[in-house]
Amino acid sequence: MRLYCLEHPIVLQRHLAASRRIYVLVEDLSGDNHWLTIEGDDEAILPQRPPISSPKKLLFSEQENLFVFDGEQFRETLPSPAPFALFGVHSCDLTAIAYQDKFFADDPYYQARRSQALLVGIDCTTPCENGFCYAVGAGPGVNTANADLILHRRKDGNWLLIASSEKGEQALQGADLKAATDAELRDREDQLARCEQLFGDSQYLKDGIAAINGGLIADSFWEEIGIQCLSCSGCTSLCPTCSCYATRDLDEPQGGIRQQRFWDSCLYEGFQREASQHNPSGAAGERVKRFWRHKFGEKFAEQYGRYGCVGCGRCEETCPGMIGVHTVMKRIQHHVQSDTGGH
Repeated sequence: MRLYCLEHPIVLQRHLAASRRIYVLVEDLSGDNHWLTIEGDDEAILPQRPPISSPKKLLFSEQENLFVFDGEQFRETLPSPAPFALFGVHSCDLTAIAYQDKFFADDPYYQARRSQALLVGIDCTTPCENGFCYAVGAGPGVNTANADLILHRRKDGNWLLIASSEKGEQALQGADLKAATDAELRDREDQLARCEQLFGDSQYLKDGIAAINGGLIADSFWEEIGIQCLSCSGCTSLCPTCSCYATRDLDEPQGGIRQQRFWDSCLYEGFQREASQHNPSGAAGERVKRFWRHKFGEKFAEQYGRYGCVGCGRCEETCPGMIGVHTVMKRIQHHVQSDTGGH
């Protein structure tokens, strides 16, 4: 790990743009930020809060062809992207990418993109609305194992740049950078520690997770939650760790077929329907129960090294049925306390 000083991130951005495509956050007319490419001289937006859309789709494509069959042979359609950088990724989304790296470890389509990606993270120095990354070990500071380069906004207006991987150090070759000191690294640690103290009480989250794993929630509770789920897939589409997909065969214009993969949602009524038409999660209550058990289940965490939730709070922000993570966890806490007489 090497440390450098930056007067402004544009210096790093321009250097990286000489050898790769740059994806940054671009603000639309409604004030939301989205991941788009820009020219090297256009200055990136580095907002304090994560955007409504995570960079998930740049690695796990929302829709892509897997192979084409022309009537005689199958032809694989692996992507071959040029090198690119995700510039200014927040800690929650970087944690999600590390999670997806494990989930898609043997997926050649995901890995074709991931191998070309340089991850430039940015520390959060203030908690964001609906965010609870600290409570689930996903922030606010970027884990050095989850990024190639890390930007930290210092109190004096300058920036600390951390090369946290070999790929990151290689990407900096030829850049005119001044070395930083261990004292500046300690300043980062102190600033992140102060940020952690600003997060609100998360006891209801801890109680909710314990109740989910302890089997303390009655099916009637999930049925009530299920009534409010509109199956819009807003939460699963915006969630940076959701990875459900389905495939379909489409006719080719000149004969043959192509198989296409596309994002699916475990909250859709037909997601688990079998060929026999048996559906183990036909009821909405069963689907939302399955969703939250996957986000916070201990068995799931054992398999992937952490919970399937990184504390970004996007589900709370987007859900029209008002059953995002904060609301559900507070209702679980109340449900369990009511059943146990408040103990």
